Amino acid sequence: HHLKKLEGRRLDFDYKKKRQGKIPEEEIRQALEKFDESKEIAESSMFNLLESDIEQVSQLTALVQAQLEYHRQAAQIYQDLSVQLDQRMKEATACPRREYKPKPRLTYEFADDTQQNGGVTLSGQRTPGTLDQPCCRASYDFDPENEGELGFKEGDVITLTNQIDDNWYEGMLHGQSGFFPINYVQVLVPLPH
Repeated sequence: HHLKKLEGRRLDFDYKKKRQGKIPEEEIRQALEKFDESKEIAESSMFNLLESDIEQVSQLTALVQAQLEYHRQAAQIYQDLSVQLDQRMKEATACPRREYKPKPRLTYEFADDTQQNGGVTLSGQRTPGTLDQPCCRASYDFDPENEGELGFKEGDVITLTNQIDDNWYEGMLHGQSGFFPINYVQVLVPLPH
């Protein structure tokens, strides 16, 4: 905007200057004053633009440096984490693998005659025939959707016969055999490897 105004006033001044003698001196002097005024405004605006540009570049530089420092720190954190994980892997592979052996669970027996503790007796004995072979307890109900799947209710103890893959077991319950999802059960006695 200021440059266009400056250009217009320069052309006006040049025109009047060339016609000196035909145009009164006062008009030429006014044209020169307007040209000088526009020139000062344009120079001032250009200076302010360059100064604000320097300010913006300096702020952008500070932002880039802060981002660079952030990413340096993040890279260092990942480097440290990688070293720690490598160390844990070495420690884990150096240790012999231990087998999980569950403790025998107490069973609750409800007596018909009333006793001092409300008719409940605790027994440390295993449930007959279940915990001496691979088995699991159902954490949720499972309704079979396909042929060959074994349905059960929460709390059922299922005898494990095989692990099909990472997601499915094969087992027996109430004389029936079938497949069921691993994440529906809690292993009590694991299958032998």
